[in-house]
Amino acid sequence: MRISSIVVALSLALASSTAFAFSCPKHMKAIDAALATAKISDAQMADIKKYRAEGETFHKAGKHQDALDTLAKAEKILGIK
Repeated sequence: MRISSIVVALSLALASSTAFAFSCPKHMKAIDAALATAKISDAQMADIKKYRAEGETFHKAGKHQDALDTLAKAEKILGIK
């Protein structure tokens, strides 16, 4: 019974990390789409591009929570919820 519980817990943990992994590209696409029509300052544009690039780097390195946190900074500037 104890082993079954451990297996279930590990499966859920892996499934949740996979879900986060797949949401990074969704956030990057939303940022890219919003940039096309955003009316923002040059400084804001530079910050957004920096956060977008850092988020993608984190995503590719498997650091998905760091990616989501960084992409959220860009989304906040753009007003994406």
